[in-house]
Amino acid sequence: MSDVATSTGATSTSVETLLEPFRTELTGYCYRMLGSAFEAEDAVQDTFVRAWRSFERFEGRSALRTWLYRIATNVCLTMLGSAQRRVRPMDLGPAGSGTATSAGEPRPEEIWVGPVPDSRVLPEGSDPAEVVAGRESVRLAFVAALQHLPPKQRAVLILREVLAWSAQEVAELLDTSVAGVNSALQRARATLAAADTRADAHRPLDDEQRALLARYVRAFEAYDLTALTALLHEDATLSMPPVPLWLRGRDDIFAWMTGAGSGCRGSRLLPVAANGLPAFGQYRPNLDGPGHHPWAVILLETSAGRITGVNSFLDTDRLFPLFGLPDRLA
Repeated sequence: MSDVATSTGATSTSVETLLEPFRTELTGYCYRMLGSAFEAEDAVQDTFVRAWRSFERFEGRSALRTWLYRIATNVCLTMLGSAQRRVRPMDLGPAGSGTATSAGEPRPEEIWVGPVPDSRVLPEGSDPAEVVAGRESVRLAFVAALQHLPPKQRAVLILREVLAWSAQEVAELLDTSVAGVNSALQRARATLAAADTRADAHRPLDDEQRALLARYVRAFEAYDLTALTALLHEDATLSMPPVPLWLRGRDDIFAWMTGAGSGCRGSRLLPVAANGLPAFGQYRPNLDGPGHHPWAVILLETSAGRITGVNSFLDTDRLFPLFGLPDRLA
């Protein structure tokens, strides 16, 4: 048995105690790799099962954290070997028309980059700079851009750029050379440079951002579309996975919300924290009785005091429990 296990008198319970502190950061790593909160949690659970089963063979020659990342990386690479690349609606085709009468038929969940609660992927930290950096590294656009990289390039970029591992550490983890790591990192950087990943990280104590969000909530709940669209950047986007339709520009968003999207009138919003972005659980009025029922988890992308992206995820059966949102509002 390893020195770590011997020094702790490891039992199944004590091994779990040793592994559990790594759950959040490993979930964040797997989420960036896989683009799905649910797959990330499955990957971490598989990682812990494999670690538990092989703990007696862990000889302590590398840090426990490094060993767990090696297992998690192998799990993710295996999962990605047979998976379709996850996308956002913007990756599937040009923007639609705000006068469309339907958002289209829902596509399978397996194709979409999905949201994740901050609490599942961002370890608590006291350093404000680290907190902001963590939020930036799980932003929706950044995670979506990562999905364009081949899996090993993806792992290299996350380990080097997000987690600040050395090239030597990454080479040892991936069983490759330092030159191979540096080459993969250069190619990955070039791919990401061509993607638009701009969005402000959520800063809860930022007065300007807080005021913008307060205006958004007031306008949305009052369904004051003039006030609402005034908060949007002129090239703002609206998307609604799992349906493929997406819109660009204030005029088309206004037209959609006055037409096919007008069922959102009378909605209520509850704040949540997702992907390092301001987010809300949206509840639409219940047409069959009192109260409001779940409709979407909304993630807002903002930049320079304007909303640049409204991302409404409609898979409420799975997402509302994930975010700890109630199943109805009285």
